[in-house]
Amino acid sequence: MIDEVKKYVEYVKFKYPYWNRTLGADHFFVTCHDIGVKATKGVPHLMKNSIRVVCSSRYDDDDYIPHKDVTLPQVQLPFFHPPGGNDFKNRNTLAFWAGLSDSTLKDNLKAIWDNDTELDIQNNRIDFRSTGQVVFMERLYKSKFCLCPHGPIGSSRISDSIHFGCVPVIMSNYYDLPFNDILDWRKFSVILKETDVYRLKDILKSISAKHFMILNQNLVKIQKHFNWNTPPVRLDAFHMVMYELWLRRHLIRY
Repeated sequence: MIDEVKKYVEYVKFKYPYWNRTLGADHFFVTCHDIGVKATKGVPHLMKNSIRVVCSSRYDDDDYIPHKDVTLPQVQLPFFHPPGGNDFKNRNTLAFWAGLSDSTLKDNLKAIWDNDTELDIQNNRIDFRSTGQVVFMERLYKSKFCLCPHGPIGSSRISDSIHFGCVPVIMSNYYDLPFNDILDWRKFSVILKETDVYRLKDILKSISAKHFMILNQNLVKIQKHFNWNTPPVRLDAFHMVMYELWLRRHLIRY
């Protein structure tokens, strides 16, 4: 795959005059997950100059360059259920998370809060074939906060939380959030360090009902920015990504 990418870039350089103007700095490419990222490592100009639109946007990833690269919001489409609204009165669970323990943070999350009565923590992926999607979606509808702990594999957890009106709790030390140059994430989410897992419940319970209501209302306002449409619709995820690319026009240098 590395050879194929190198051949393709060489083809672009030979056929078109644009790449050589800036060694690819006025180009962008989209890649997601580890295979796609590794396949581009054989072309230094592509990695260092061109803007990468990627799912994995961790500061501790040597290949991700903050403020040059763009975070692609991971959205598992289609959404078969309507978006959650300002229904905070129906959200009786303090926080919800279900997933596999593939990181130290998730191991700690399970070990500390697995048996808590106010936090719905499940150390497994909910099997849609046995329990059905509806069971999983109902928990997103009924929870105030949805935990989004950092792990080695990207997921659509943040976008799912936003769609279902469940305020996302971002738990990561090194992560560039989607549309970070455009949206103020602190107005519709809770951003924590990974070490905050030990006092997670106290932090969430300290958020007043009024503050949660504001977070929930703001969350509903930005749901449209995380929707992909065919054809694209004004202010949807496609236009947000393109706007992020436009904002980086001043970075184009030889």
